[in-house]
Amino acid sequence: MALYEHVFLARQDLAQAQVDALAEAATKIVEAHEGKVIKTETWGLRSLAYRIAKNRKAHYVMIEIDAPGDTVAELERQNQINEDIIRYMTIKVDAHEAGPSVMMRKQERDRERRAERGERGERPRRDREEELA
Repeated sequence: MALYEHVFLARQDLAQAQVDALAEAATKIVEAHEGKVIKTETWGLRSLAYRIAKNRKAHYVMIEIDAPGDTVAELERQNQINEDIIRYMTIKVDAHEAGPSVMMRKQERDRERRAERGERGERPRRDREEELA
């Protein structure tokens, strides 16, 4: 069996529970066709580079799959039918990445930076004396 990464973008007006249901449906399709889902990551609601079907944002979900090619064909066919999925892409990979993906590491790094700045994301203020010096 081959290794794949499948990423899909869901409409911005869906609730997180609905996005999770879409990921679960994709998992069921893969498992029904003798495949195995290695990992599922939800990257959250992110801005798009350009508007797609009147959406400026989308929920991103990545699924790492170990399955035969016909399983991927069925998964993509189901994505074409589903009106909640606005884009999808499946890539064949040599090996799955160990640990969190680059997107998840970036989100964690951004969270840490916001924590350093404080709750509201403000930069630390300098005293008036430092400004005059």
